[in-house]
Amino acid sequence: MSDFINRRDFLKISGAAVVGGATVVAGSATAAGSGAETAGSIGFKAALPKAKGPRLVVVGGGTSGLTIAKYAKKEYPKFDVVLVEKRDMYSSCFSSNLWYAGLINLEFLADHSFLDAARNNHYTYFNATVTGLDRAGRKLVTSEGEIDYDFLVLAPGISYDYGRIGVKDPETINALRTDYPAGFLSPTEHVTIRRKVQEFEGGVFVQYAPSGNYRCLPAPYERACMVASHIKKNKIKGKVLVLDANPDITIKKDGFHAAFDELYKGIIEYKSGSAITGVDLEKKLLKTEFDNYRFDDAAIYPGVRASTLIERLGLADLKTPQKEANIDVLKYNVVGDERVYVAGDSRPHPYSKSANTANTEGKYVAKVLAARAQGKDIKWYSPRTVCYSMVNASPAEAISVDAGYVLNAAGNAIAGFSPDTKLFEKRDAARGKSTLEWARGLYRDMFEA
Repeated sequence: MSDFINRRDFLKISGAAVVGGATVVAGSATAAGSGAETAGSIGFKAALPKAKGPRLVVVGGGTSGLTIAKYAKKEYPKFDVVLVEKRDMYSSCFSSNLWYAGLINLEFLADHSFLDAARNNHYTYFNATVTGLDRAGRKLVTSEGEIDYDFLVLAPGISYDYGRIGVKDPETINALRTDYPAGFLSPTEHVTIRRKVQEFEGGVFVQYAPSGNYRCLPAPYERACMVASHIKKNKIKGKVLVLDANPDITIKKDGFHAAFDELYKGIIEYKSGSAITGVDLEKKLLKTEFDNYRFDDAAIYPGVRASTLIERLGLADLKTPQKEANIDVLKYNVVGDERVYVAGDSRPHPYSKSANTANTEGKYVAKVLAARAQGKDIKWYSPRTVCYSMVNASPAEAISVDAGYVLNAAGNAIAGFSPDTKLFEKRDAARGKSTLEWARGLYRDMFEA
């Protein structure tokens, strides 16, 4: 762990430097939130070198943003690509459940550098927070100055929507975020949840699965398995109560039910159709339409929505439940503006909000951008959702899905899964090994040349 901390401290640098083929610019690492809700100018330019070609600005250094920054440059080398990311340290959300059960260490998730990704793939990493957008003037406003763009991609991910579980007052929302984090947004949540699991002494640990298209549909069930494996291994007198807002497990249900029944009988209790409607933190009580459930500890995952940044920049469709971006679903540009695009988990598609989807989707968006920069266009093709779920920690065994998507008859919307979609729901060690190799492959694809 000490090696990891030293590495993290090393990345907290300041100033600007040119490293290999990439320019790296460190801005404010501590700026929180997006600040301004208007497109107003802040009066100074960002400290970036003069663009050497059409400037493509990508906001968000998650799977989607990192993929688009790399592959847009590959598809059209004339692009001058700038990745704007408010974090100065990367850590992935995908694979984090495995850390709770001791299958990986923290370095597996976090030993990846925005600086290395930029250097290896010849673009600029700019450490700043977005505060506004002037679409008419093609200016992105950040905490470290304004950036002129020719094309802009926003890939800021999700925000939580605690109103979906009946919680609207800021005091309770803050208490839930602090004491019972969902674990699908920021790295610090994963650290807290792992501590909760490792220090769990018994009783009821609740894992909630919300309704809607939330980030990584199988992840709450995988986490339940990883927490249960820790309880089983250490012979703790406790159980995992899975409260599911859905009528049944949303994906890979046969594989998860088999794991619940065969590996964790008496440890995992599964309750379908149990949407949380209220929370009493003083009594440690979760309220549903039919029953109330007491808990000792929990990871409470409320519903999700598109990142609030999308709404603050005036790009959200506020008529939709998750306030996702109002974009052309085939080309990803904001309706009426072919210079601004939204990708990743803030887009309105029914695709899984998961890493492999964002990665393969990002490669398609990169092709769209490269084509349009040259006055061309490309035909739509489907992203791919390859997703592994670990259901046993000792031995490491997993299940998986490999899914594509098809358009409707009119060819203007996503109809659902493609006929070649495959489920692999019989857990085995080979798939457990593949789970780790899948994650390593994604890291290589985003951070290496």
